[in-house]
Amino acid sequence: MTSTDAEIAQWLLTPEAVRQQARALFDLGLDGRLAHFTIDLDQLPAAAELVCDVIRDNYPSLKVPPHARWRHFVFEGEDRWAAYADVHLKDREERARAECELAIISVLLDAGAGPHWRYTDDWTGKTFARSEGLALASLDMFIAGAFAADKLAAFGAGQLADGFQVTADNPLEGLEGRAALVARLGQGVASLPQVFAGGWLGSIADHLAGKANGNQLEAREILLTLLSALGPIWPGRTELAGCNLGDTWAYPLAPHGLVPFHKLSQWLTYSLFEPLQRMGLEITGQDALTGLAEYRNGGLFLDTGVVALRDAAEANRPQQPSGQLVVEWRALTVALLDEVATLVRRRLGKTAREMPLASVLEGGTWAAGRRIASQLRTGGGPPIAIVSDGSVF
Repeated sequence: MTSTDAEIAQWLLTPEAVRQQARALFDLGLDGRLAHFTIDLDQLPAAAELVCDVIRDNYPSLKVPPHARWRHFVFEGEDRWAAYADVHLKDREERARAECELAIISVLLDAGAGPHWRYTDDWTGKTFARSEGLALASLDMFIAGAFAADKLAAFGAGQLADGFQVTADNPLEGLEGRAALVARLGQGVASLPQVFAGGWLGSIADHLAGKANGNQLEAREILLTLLSALGPIWPGRTELAGCNLGDTWAYPLAPHGLVPFHKLSQWLTYSLFEPLQRMGLEITGQDALTGLAEYRNGGLFLDTGVVALRDAAEANRPQQPSGQLVVEWRALTVALLDEVATLVRRRLGKTAREMPLASVLEGGTWAAGRRIASQLRTGGGPPIAIVSDGSVF
């Protein structure tokens, strides 16, 4: 029986589609049929051992939290968000709502900052870059009320530039795209009162709690809610049967010709686990989600030789997210994260329940990708030059 376009569109907005389509490209790679990459699985054990080394260094107890935005709010052992929330948000559910709001805003603003941007912390005078800088900048703006419900829909690039200390000498990649994403988020919140009661972004916590079975909420359900509620905010993306497919890209050899990743939405899902747990919910089925198709995880496999470009010169040519090279790289990353997670757990003597994929990412592949990048390239940038509009990576 042939699926309709509407059915295919809905399927592409699921974690199962992300994993299945990534695996389809991985199988093409094993057969030598990808246009831009080759795969050498003999290098995977060494990559897994590097990940294990990083986990042991970062989490000697092997108790690893999920790969979530909350890790980036901790600076030199001080949890900036907790320091604020412990004083100003005494009510457990009120705090959880605020944390959902902060997580959504901060994750959506987290696309790669580029090699030149820096953020100076008013408290310490220290300067931070990349994810830590973006996290601190978004946290400071959030606490200052810059993302209040009545301000989101009219949010502009000037406000973001001021809050993120952007100048001609301190450029932030994708500034306009980030600001536009926040404004569209505000418009989306206003149009979905059934999800965002009272026009408040944080009330999604109550909406998700309403989907729980007793006190158990499936991780997949969180992602599906986010993909549905936030789908309209993504700019200029592929549509099928009138449905915005978000982080989904064309690839002619893939089934249905499309490959979804939903990187930001999945990372946001991981980042909502802890606020929802604060409300007393148990998040089940966490490994239904996939690894994150971004340049730290992807860089790990490229820098360790698990995957290689057929033409090494392509690494220095700026690549669009929609290009086949980037789609192949991201799909291989998702499939290989499942493979390396199995090896990492085996080496560390952990089960999937004890160390879910989100913990392998955190411990983990993301940190290992950053470590090896800093060893191989000045500034620790990605191994492939990527053009960023502020809404993909």
